[in-house]
Amino acid sequence: MAVDVIMPQMGESIFEGTITKWLKKPGDKIERDEPLFEISTDKVDAEIPSPSAGVLKEIKVNEGQTVPIQTVVAVIEAAGAAASAAAPAPAKAETAKPAPAPTAVAPAKPAAPAPASGAPAAPQRPAAAGGGEKVRSSPLVRRIARENGVDLTQVPGTGAGGRVSKTDILGAVESGSGRGGGSASAPAAAAPAAAQAPRAVPPPSGGGAASAVLESAVPREKMYFGNYEVQPMSVMRQRIAEHMVLSKRVSPHVYSVDEVDMTPIAALRAKLKGKFEADTGTKLTFMPFFVRAAVEALRAFPTVNSSVDGTNVVLHKECNIGIAVALDWGLIVPVIKNAEEKNFLGIARTMNDLAERARSKKLKPEEVAEGTFAITNPGVFGGLFGLPVINQPNVAILGLGTIEKRPVVIEDAIAIRSMVYLTLSYDHRVVDGAVAHQFMAKVKHTLENWTEAIL
Repeated sequence: MAVDVIMPQMGESIFEGTITKWLKKPGDKIERDEPLFEISTDKVDAEIPSPSAGVLKEIKVNEGQTVPIQTVVAVIEAAGAAASAAAPAPAKAETAKPAPAPTAVAPAKPAAPAPASGAPAAPQRPAAAGGGEKVRSSPLVRRIARENGVDLTQVPGTGAGGRVSKTDILGAVESGSGRGGGSASAPAAAAPAAAQAPRAVPPPSGGGAASAVLESAVPREKMYFGNYEVQPMSVMRQRIAEHMVLSKRVSPHVYSVDEVDMTPIAALRAKLKGKFEADTGTKLTFMPFFVRAAVEALRAFPTVNSSVDGTNVVLHKECNIGIAVALDWGLIVPVIKNAEEKNFLGIARTMNDLAERARSKKLKPEEVAEGTFAITNPGVFGGLFGLPVINQPNVAILGLGTIEKRPVVIEDAIAIRSMVYLTLSYDHRVVDGAVAHQFMAKVKHTLENWTEAIL
């Protein structure tokens, strides 16, 4: 019996995914729940398990392709099933039947781009979309439309339930359709310049969402000279690029730096780290101390724990702390939800669990969403301090430098202390310097005067 493998929905707001890697090839045996392929979505990268034991019969969607949820991406011949040659024929006939249905509506929208996957177009939205109907689309699609001046109500949706997919919006951007007027799109304007280059220039890597946000500071032909190698951006790298460019465009970044004496905490950690791990099964790192200090400061200065919605400031009651985790293939920010309700041990366990599952691609989309504040730790790589980019829609991010022993002056005497630089990048639309420095002073005071029991 043939079993279809579909593109899963990894969250309520996710309607498409990109296959980044197949872990099996046609003809390979596979067990139920064994990892079959890896996907990348707007929210998270993940390994997808096989829905059945058997033999991978066919791969329908290649690596690098983006398709809507519920799309059949592969077929497995279930274990124990008769491998009759006639079995696949009815399935092909069934998939061919719905094809005439979309052709009835296709003439009404001749400019609609075909999905990259080649899948039949889903029923499209009524033509009266301009009458107040809410366009069904993902946050990524709405962002691309907003940045390129595309009216989503004028873009035909080929995704599940008539949703406007990433493929649809990128097609509209490239063709110039759905715009409210104005100049031609940037990719179209760049084409003649590339065509006049004296040597062949590779097409822009990805050609996807990142190309809608990233521009080059110089003509493309000026980048390709001498000996070079072209490496296309991974899907995750494109998402990071989009997010960072958007953040710098939207938020006026201001930075504050402070220095904290971590000597008492360093001594406490050195004394208890063995017992802590033996009693709890969790390693004792410095990060939970910083998370607890940040929570105390966020409760004292709630403006730093907010988001901006037009002319409104959304003050979040929960302290959902995103922790940036460096991966071999990029960066991800899992979120400790309701950190204000957790004690030191609870934060340590949650943080270590999220970091481990981030590295093994086991995170769920909801575990990287709804962050209200973020912390990044360049100090783990030896950085003295960093000036991080704000993780939207947050208005601030705390950067941790390396903890190192330095000579400092204490009561007119030189002493050797374990010191760390902390930086706060904040959105000056809502956070002023006075608030930022008071926030940092609270973090500093909590760390230098630590009183909370860790066991």
